[in-house]
Amino acid sequence: MESAKSAKNNNFCHDCQKEIELEGDDIKNGVLLVYDDNGEKINILKCNECFTENKALNNFRKCEVYSRVVGYIRPVEQWHKGKKQEFGERQEYIMPESNSFCC
Repeated sequence: MESAKSAKNNNFCHDCQKEIELEGDDIKNGVLLVYDDNGEKINILKCNECFTENKALNNFRKCEVYSRVVGYIRPVEQWHKGKKQEFGERQEYIMPESNSFCC
């Protein structure tokens, strides 16, 4: 059993949101994961099922997406409704890997 002292009073699995049972400083049905994020310690609880399935920590930080709109690059989150819809409808063109193209 591991200590849950530093889990910041969040007694739920990071992945499935199942309640993690604590008995004092002991974790009954999960594990405490401690990650280092540029010097800041991140304490996460995972239930035993989620930890067995995937030991890695996913989606612990919001990701900001940048793209080009009207000639300059800005975060997509700052775009107005019409441009966000246009961004969602964009299709990525992937060049075929062929030696017949010359640059």
